[in-house]
Amino acid sequence: MHLSTWLLFCGVTLVVAFTPGPAVLLAVSNAISVGPRRAMISSLGNACGLFLVSAAAMGGLGVVLNTSATAFMVLKVAGAGYLVYLGIRQWRSRTSVFAELQPSATPAPSRSARRLFGHGVTVALTNPKGILFFSALFPQFLTHDAPILTQFAVLTTTFAAGSVLAHGSYVLLARLLKKQFANPKRAQLFNRVSGGAFVLLGLSLLRLRNKTA
Repeated sequence: MHLSTWLLFCGVTLVVAFTPGPAVLLAVSNAISVGPRRAMISSLGNACGLFLVSAAAMGGLGVVLNTSATAFMVLKVAGAGYLVYLGIRQWRSRTSVFAELQPSATPAPSRSARRLFGHGVTVALTNPKGILFFSALFPQFLTHDAPILTQFAVLTTTFAAGSVLAHGSYVLLARLLKKQFANPKRAQLFNRVSGGAFVLLGLSLLRLRNKTA
């Protein structure tokens, strides 16, 4: 792979990674509810999920989704359902950064690292846009004069690193704005806005169509 090709891919990666989506929203939501450091656990999980999605796309799952209406529908409904579940959970959440900022307040319930990591992986795996994206993007940057597996590793690692960088930037922004949510009413408003955004993203997946539709 030529350096110019890789640099072009880096540019595309940053544009895609910094575009708000389910993974970015999850990172921001976790940054507010469990803190910036623990929020990055879900981002690392999302990065690992991207490797699995990329491998699936390279293995032909992208072709299956493009040609099988049933397979596409199953994954689409699963992804939409999971995002709606996250939205409802966020909407009903009573967790507030107020509990973390005030020593006398009752500590907010913590989420295990495994659970945070798992949510990140699941968000990556249940988004059909990801598989179709990798299926359409990778062939444009692969060259025939280099081993496919090496290029797969370089491109996927680059994309995963760009994703973590984007999430870190959003998490840092959330940390700077964290005091704005010290008020319980503002925290509840944030939970409802982010929860509604998850639900809308989930419902938007149901409108996604493949080439056979």
